[in-house]
Amino acid sequence: MPSQADKLRALLAQDRLNVMPCCFDALSAKLIEQAGFGLTFMSGFATSASRIGQPDLGLMSYAEVLDQARNITDAIEIPLIADGDTGYGNAMNVRRTVTGFAKAGAAAVMIEDQLAPKRCGHTPGKAVVSRDEAFDRIRAAQDAKDAGADILILARTDARHDHGLTEAIDRAAKFKELGADILFVEAPKTVEEMQTICRELPGPKMANIVEGGETPELSHKELEDIGFSIAAYPLTLMASAMQAMMGTLAKLKSDEDRTPDLMNFSELRDRIGFNDYYEASAHYETSKRD
Repeated sequence: MPSQADKLRALLAQDRLNVMPCCFDALSAKLIEQAGFGLTFMSGFATSASRIGQPDLGLMSYAEVLDQARNITDAIEIPLIADGDTGYGNAMNVRRTVTGFAKAGAAAVMIEDQLAPKRCGHTPGKAVVSRDEAFDRIRAAQDAKDAGADILILARTDARHDHGLTEAIDRAAKFKELGADILFVEAPKTVEEMQTICRELPGPKMANIVEGGETPELSHKELEDIGFSIAAYPLTLMASAMQAMMGTLAKLKSDEDRTPDLMNFSELRDRIGFNDYYEASAHYETSKRD
């Protein structure tokens, strides 16, 4: 049976765009898989919001993020890309972070060059570390792979924000030389910048599409034609869920009919896994229930 990393390698070997809705917990990941998508990403923004009710500003610890990733990989069969942020410390911390996510069953882990505490890529206040420190993070990630971690490295740079696109591309190119499997230049501001990224950088590239963010919201075909291998949608599911919940809460408060907005109870139970549980438990006499 192929490993999760091998499943992701096979997806990236295909000459097409992989549309990747991002999850934030085991249930959202299961829904993504049930909808037929081939991979998912554990969005740091959405995970911080759902797990601790706080913004993605470096508040979650490595242990909390790792625990969330483990819950997700236990619930799905499709590859998960985990958000390893800055690696949670120096180069040795990066090695531990990469090894930990590999043991947790992640297919890939993202390591970025932001200054800790990191920021969401489409919010103010972010800055990047020096080239030397950024490159050491990817060296350490590759060393973890060389030591046996079966995982891909998604190398992210946020240098476009303060230092311009040329610096961001230069950093990403060096990340590739150091062993990164997927490159991610965060927050290009125009279609032309997106085209330049794909033209000048080798290997698989990821686009990050935040509705209302800085990067143009192109169609899947446009992203594929430009040359991206992955299109991540980090907040689409969370924003949709929050909008739906706020609407339902308003109806509940005013005693309006909320039934049309709700998934029916039968489908809800099925998607969560009640029917699978009952089928499996039927094999054990002491676990049967009428």
